[in-house]
Amino acid sequence: MIRTTRLIHILTLSTVIGFLFVAQGGAIETTAKHAIVVDYDTGNVLLAKNADDRVGPASMTKMMTAYLVFERLRDGRLSLEDTLPVSEKAWRKGGSKMYVEVGKRVKVEDLIRGIIVQSGNDASIVVAEALDGTEDAFAIEMTEKAIALGMTGTSFQNSSGWPDSDHYTTVRDLATLAMATIRDFPDYYHYYAEKEFTFSKIRQGNRNPLLYKNIGADGLKTGHTEESGFGIAASALRDGRRVIVVAHGMGSMKERSAQTERLLGWAFREWGQYALFESGETVTDLPVWLGRADTVPVFIRDSLLVAVPRKSRRQMAVRVVHPEAIPAPVAKGDEIARLVVSAPGMEDVSVPLFAGAAVGERNFFGRLGTAIGQLVWGLAE
Repeated sequence: MIRTTRLIHILTLSTVIGFLFVAQGGAIETTAKHAIVVDYDTGNVLLAKNADDRVGPASMTKMMTAYLVFERLRDGRLSLEDTLPVSEKAWRKGGSKMYVEVGKRVKVEDLIRGIIVQSGNDASIVVAEALDGTEDAFAIEMTEKAIALGMTGTSFQNSSGWPDSDHYTTVRDLATLAMATIRDFPDYYHYYAEKEFTFSKIRQGNRNPLLYKNIGADGLKTGHTEESGFGIAASALRDGRRVIVVAHGMGSMKERSAQTERLLGWAFREWGQYALFESGETVTDLPVWLGRADTVPVFIRDSLLVAVPRKSRRQMAVRVVHPEAIPAPVAKGDEIARLVVSAPGMEDVSVPLFAGAAVGERNFFGRLGTAIGQLVWGLAE
């Protein structure tokens, strides 16, 4: 009988040619109540502090409002030159404003800048009402899109981030949204880097303090309410490498700026990216039970790049986890194992491995012989 215990196959250094074995770098503390740091290219989480607790997103909500606008622009359902009407509700909305006028129509591109640069609550409502009829209907779409993106801890009740007990998210979800925005809309992401915008002869600066520092920051959005404190979803690009930081629950704008800059600097300084395998590369051979071949090669479908700390080079483990023997038949392309990369202080990275060849079953006599041999050797034990 085939044993189904899990076998861990440790890859030798020669198997992973050129890979640097690295363990955790210097740890870092932050005064933010909630924080997450993510390496964009790999998706690896470098730091997580209360990352799954519910928080009020405040104006960071507007990232989802902008996401849905970008989606319609990309799909051709909307153009930058289209104009949208301003309702009395939008005009009267308090808080941060773009200062649209009731009864007028505003260009979509101006509204995008009003939402992102000026953090206009009024601009957010204009967009919501124009795209889905009512802000409530738009909030439903926002939540549905959040779920589709994997933001499992998020519920939106409005387009602006106006405080509501049922309007919440997590810093992990906001990082997911930030990464999706950058990945899905390269043609529109540049709006997040704009430092100022003038509308109706009123010039307003972007509230993201990192844009005014020479640290590679190019987005995304700040937020603040009396209850939730100061928060930010930030992204910076240095030497072709991008890091996402979401921090929330800070006591002042000064603290928000300093803490986020510190977390970005730590991520770039203490962590590096390392390539383990190329797309389609064979990782190892695994044993097959009752197959016409004794082993089957397994390959990795996508290139594997991991973010790991730069210090302590001896504790990284790369292993293949699989049943003790893979039962035949095996079809080429079947997922039959997983490659796991781990080190102290970092979340495990686990990716699937696939059969690189088909392995048929042995004929009746071959299976019989194996069964007899198993029985004999089992009894001998």
